[in-house]
Amino acid sequence: MPPGSAFQPLNVLRRPTLQANMSTQFAAVAAIAGIGAYVLYSRQSKTDKSHKPIFSSFGIRKLRLHSTEMINHNTKKLRFELPDPNQPSGLSLTSALLSISFPNGSWRPVLRPYTPTNDLSEPGFIELMVKLYPNGKGSGYLHSLKPGDTVSFLPIPGLAWKPNLHPHVVGIAGGAGITPMYQLARGILKNPDDRTRITIVWGVNTEADMFLKDEFSELEKKYGTDRFKVVYVVASPASSSAPYEKGFVTAEMLEKHGLSSKDEKNRDARVLVCGPPPMEKALKAKEWGVLAKLGYKPDQIHTF
Repeated sequence: MPPGSAFQPLNVLRRPTLQANMSTQFAAVAAIAGIGAYVLYSRQSKTDKSHKPIFSSFGIRKLRLHSTEMINHNTKKLRFELPDPNQPSGLSLTSALLSISFPNGSWRPVLRPYTPTNDLSEPGFIELMVKLYPNGKGSGYLHSLKPGDTVSFLPIPGLAWKPNLHPHVVGIAGGAGITPMYQLARGILKNPDDRTRITIVWGVNTEADMFLKDEFSELEKKYGTDRFKVVYVVASPASSSAPYEKGFVTAEMLEKHGLSSKDEKNRDARVLVCGPPPMEKALKAKEWGVLAKLGYKPDQIHTF
């Protein structure tokens, strides 16, 4: 990609190597771990009789689907039952679940990572928002499930978050890559001891792709935009008067919203990135990337 190029949200609909919310490198490690664990467990889940949260330790666990809900034109909310209705999942902030499925009786497992979007302290359930990709084996299988069906999952550790380690977190997401940003934002804001300021930039193709807009609006109202703010970037808005940034995520647009590292309040900011590989490359390239232009150093950037 030549200098001056910007991330185009239009690429969001292109199905990434594994899924929008996991880096390719980490996904490969998770895939190997998942396959190895699945062989070890002979494609069967074990019942944890310790009465600890089901995902408090490493291992494959099978969950039963409780209900489904279409929340936009291609994204479905899947609510899974935990074995103990009085226990939460045991997942830590920014962690994810690797789904393991065998679509159409395939002998080779299909592995896809998803970040839970409900409150991780909620007992009895875990919720995933799954975007359906064209010809997607993993997303297609999950969208086909009916209440009562079961899916096997393997917990994946995420960013080791420490309250107040950074004064400001900037999350830049494309499409379904918004889910880890949402989970982290809720966790930070819920913690009365964590005063981290949060700004999220979400690039989508059209307004119809915004499946968490209501939830973000509630957080902005509750905590104020000085503490939590979302910037929407729409590639093809329905109207020229739509209240969103139009086009692509660029250095100029981020600077317009006060997100340059050259700004004193962002000197120690942490930047989180999650989206399709072309987007991540455009943002993170060392010399011509969007974040490099804004003065961010590689050690300030984390990719989910």
